[in-house]
Amino acid sequence: MDKKKYTALGLMSGTSMDGVDASIISSIDGITFEEHYNKYYSYDNELYQKLVKLREQISVYEDIKNNTSEVKSVEKDLTIFHAKVVNNILENKEKSNFPNPNLIGFHGQTILHKPERKISVQIGDGLLLSQLTKKKVVYDFRQNDLMNGGQGAPLTPIFHNSLKNKIFKNCVQLVFINIGGISNVTFLSDSKENNEMFAADIGPGNCLIDEWIRKNSNQKFDKDGLIALSGKCDELILSQAIENFQILSENSLDIKDFDISFVRGLSLEDGAATLTHFTAEMISLGLKKLLKKKNYELNFETRKILICGGGRKNKYLIDLLKKKIDFKSFELVDQYDIDGDFIESQAFAFLAIRSILDLPISFPQTTGCNKPIIGGKIVSNF
Repeated sequence: MDKKKYTALGLMSGTSMDGVDASIISSIDGITFEEHYNKYYSYDNELYQKLVKLREQISVYEDIKNNTSEVKSVEKDLTIFHAKVVNNILENKEKSNFPNPNLIGFHGQTILHKPERKISVQIGDGLLLSQLTKKKVVYDFRQNDLMNGGQGAPLTPIFHNSLKNKIFKNCVQLVFINIGGISNVTFLSDSKENNEMFAADIGPGNCLIDEWIRKNSNQKFDKDGLIALSGKCDELILSQAIENFQILSENSLDIKDFDISFVRGLSLEDGAATLTHFTAEMISLGLKKLLKKKNYELNFETRKILICGGGRKNKYLIDLLKKKIDFKSFELVDQYDIDGDFIESQAFAFLAIRSILDLPISFPQTTGCNKPIIGGKIVSNF
């Protein structure tokens, strides 16, 4: 008997909070997958401003309780926007020629991540999304991992592993560096002698640069790193910031673990340059620290390092990283006919399928959970 093929629509809204990445993939086994559709949908300015304001009000879990009404209001607006995205995609299904999705993988919008307190809050109403789209929805992917000793992040490594097997049949070692709001890394080793996967957050990604640009200009981010490139890094401030900052715990990271106060008073351009240098240094140090901790040796001849996430488009940041990290093969994932903008939205479609199949989505070597964990709440409300 042929196995059922599941087709999932993955929805991802990252820390930039500027819109939704939507992807459709299908899989029979939750191990391999086929890609069908990718598109980005930008938030309108009103919703964007509401999300920014809400996240700035939330520093601890008590802030969510104290702002319950506003949280619920923004959550409803966010969910309705996602539903419109889904319905827009489904209405154009024949035109785009993709299979009809069985389910939706709904990440929601992270407004607080405190894994040391077993807290990770993504607003987004799965029941309402299911009602509005007439689709089964998988959401709230992080809670089960947190309740089983994990950090709730990163969740993409198991998808990275599938992606590796799809594009590199004979690559022994592959390292994904994902530069989103936070930077995380996935190490994959695949040989007869050793089949290993481990991952961790390693430092800031776009969060500091984006916040600086957003608060000091009318732009949302530093496109191609051109603002930073036009400025000058303040070496004294940079060296002091590097010396003073250290990640004290092994918890996964939240953008609020970092702040831009140390560049206060600099010009827009010089602040961007200094923060970009700081970000590159933190990613480099975080990667080296993790390698040392794991006693992991990268084979110079067989390793490949692929950069994904929105930060890969910051050419200035990537140039700095190439100088700081001496890798023979240091490439953007796009060089392998993979659209790096949609890896995370594809990942949450993939995780939704694994949830339906009762397959684990997080592992002791990726989130620190005490055993492989099945995650995600599955709801049908139509």
